[in-house]
Amino acid sequence: MITTSDLTKTYDKTVVVDNVSVSLPDAGVTSVIGANGAGKSTLLSMISRILDADAGSVAVDGLDVFNAPSREIAKRLSILRQETHMTARITVREVVEFGRYPHSRGRLTEECVQKVDEAIAYCDLGEFEQRGIHELSGGQRQRAFIAMVLAQDTRYVLLDEPLNNLDMPHATGVMKLLRRLADDHGKSIVLVLHDINYASVYSDRIVAMKDGVITADGAPESVMNADTLERIYDMRFSVIDLDGDKIAAYFR
Repeated sequence: MITTSDLTKTYDKTVVVDNVSVSLPDAGVTSVIGANGAGKSTLLSMISRILDADAGSVAVDGLDVFNAPSREIAKRLSILRQETHMTARITVREVVEFGRYPHSRGRLTEECVQKVDEAIAYCDLGEFEQRGIHELSGGQRQRAFIAMVLAQDTRYVLLDEPLNNLDMPHATGVMKLLRRLADDHGKSIVLVLHDINYASVYSDRIVAMKDGVITADGAPESVMNADTLERIYDMRFSVIDLDGDKIAAYFR
């Protein structure tokens, strides 16, 4: 389990994350939603130790994130950031191999090769593994990065806006892959999403943030209602039931 206690981050006297205490499960899909500036990505960055906290603590299965060795954290928790840049000449397979660095320090073992092979196959990238990452479409490239964190073989996988710049078919493909990854491998997938309908359909839990605090937290059916969404986004919403899923439409 990932637990935060009174986690706080301030920029230029503006509190971006405000005393957030939350527990994230050790399996399933959790989506963090909210408007721009709500503190979603900052929260994820502090959990993964990309950012220091001004106050509070984070623990992953009892391990203090801010004080533990980086290698130990990287064996438990992986993160795919919103912007991932790779050298143009690097191949898909080499990208996936980066995921084994916490285990191998660059010297791949037989187990590492097996994990890379499994991740490439699982993400259906076999025909692309020797191509340059720059040659892939946006959806294929995102699958390659997901394969990289899968090869890292951590229980917790954090993704910051993994659907950025993807069209609907590719975004749907990525969400199906993440859902399958949680179900097949028993992993905890925590992702920041702007599309609340993807959060509703594919998540076990939705955590909603506004002005640096958590304003709603629960199963999709408890968060996906007009009153709650209007409080989060300051917009009008209508929510319908479509094949058992809660789907929201929003208005000016």
